[in-house]
Amino acid sequence: MQNLIGEKWMDSVSKKTTNVVNPATGEIIDTIPASTLIDVDLAVDTAYEAQKKWAKYSIARRGEILMKFAKLVLDEKDDLAKLLCMETGKPITEAVAEIANLQISVPAFVERAKHMYDESIPAGVEPGQEHHIQITVQAPLGVVAAIIPFNFPCDLFGQKVPSALMMGNAVIIKPSTYNPLTLTRLGYLLLKAGVPAGVVEVLHGDGLTVGQGLAAHKKVALVSLTGSTGAGMQTMATCAKNLTHVMLELGGNDALIFAEDGDMDLLIDEAVWGRLYNTGQVCCASKRFLIHNSRKQEFIDRMKAKIASMVQGDPMNPKTQIGCLINENAAKRVEKQVNDTVAAGATIVCGGKRNGAFYEPTILDNVTRDMDVAKDMEIFGPVIPVIGFDDIDEAIEIANQSNFGLCGAVFTKDMKQAFDVANRLEVGGAVINGASFFRSFEMPFGGWKHSGIGNEGVMTTLKEMSRTKTIVLKNVLK
Repeated sequence: MQNLIGEKWMDSVSKKTTNVVNPATGEIIDTIPASTLIDVDLAVDTAYEAQKKWAKYSIARRGEILMKFAKLVLDEKDDLAKLLCMETGKPITEAVAEIANLQISVPAFVERAKHMYDESIPAGVEPGQEHHIQITVQAPLGVVAAIIPFNFPCDLFGQKVPSALMMGNAVIIKPSTYNPLTLTRLGYLLLKAGVPAGVVEVLHGDGLTVGQGLAAHKKVALVSLTGSTGAGMQTMATCAKNLTHVMLELGGNDALIFAEDGDMDLLIDEAVWGRLYNTGQVCCASKRFLIHNSRKQEFIDRMKAKIASMVQGDPMNPKTQIGCLINENAAKRVEKQVNDTVAAGATIVCGGKRNGAFYEPTILDNVTRDMDVAKDMEIFGPVIPVIGFDDIDEAIEIANQSNFGLCGAVFTKDMKQAFDVANRLEVGGAVINGASFFRSFEMPFGGWKHSGIGNEGVMTTLKEMSRTKTIVLKNVLK
């Protein structure tokens, strides 16, 4: 694969490349350019000029092009899903679902943009303003850098790219170096659908060079980044030098609180969905399981039995339910975090073994509130730390002791208690009787505290991807 800059596919000026590896097999499946700051400058300058033309396209015309793109994705859905599975290691069933989600996100942003109307402030709403009419409009930002992580590349493409394009911006897509191939193909399909050259570009390379290079560039108007809190803080500091706008969706260590009266059958199903999907590599996964002590052993026993019945293996096999992590280093990191937690006093109920990039689903018991895993140690893998509690106020205290604040969950049949807990959790989203892994394309998704700045979703992103201008017709009614 090459960089897409303007209408040309090109190597980095350095001619250096990075291997793209199938994490399940270790096979090298392609290479990508190791871009330099010279490549960053060329991409931004090209996008900056191309955006001026794109901004003149009507919203209706932009929408037609994006809907044609959605049709092209639909035509290639099987090949795209296989490519995503191969480079990411997620089960093919999950890859199919992720590609299918583009048929939700793209039309949603197209229709929302068509129906996002300008507003006016009528004359006379305040003294001295009787003769003036004020109109507010949303104008394009310019060049948007979309920095997309490895865990849900196509879903996050669907959040960032269509919204930016519909508001008249140019977009530079910076994929993860681990699995950039599917996003590169989507960039090609956007050009094929009729997006002008330079309005969509794909720039490969590491985050320190390309990601921070985009953040530092004076012609980049917005950096929309989904990634780790460390990467977000660094990006925000870089952007601050030019007062560049940022949208940051960062890490999380979401707490799931299971009250004494909770539905255990429901919890088991939701724990599988909310913790083991994508092999646990989900920002808003439930990562701390706070279970009432009277039900804790029941949960551990049933969850252990459920895990034993699940199939982990070849991601391309439709029967596989749990794949591998994005690479062996990621699996080693999970392995170390589990070992560190055991050294602090926790015990492994099941799992705890690694084979290459594969890590077994693992349950940890005897986890206490003072351990790192109960605070800010985000385990990005299929690990279920179980923390007992006796009082709901204690559970909320444990949940809120983390510096993260992405999402949370509470299971109880008492709706008064459910809403009380949901309102007291210091998070951007709280799920009642479901795992915290919930993200519709419509909702304004975003975290509190160290989990991010801004919100992403059909309700809010178009405003984030544009800037407000007020046009005054002074004395027009005089």
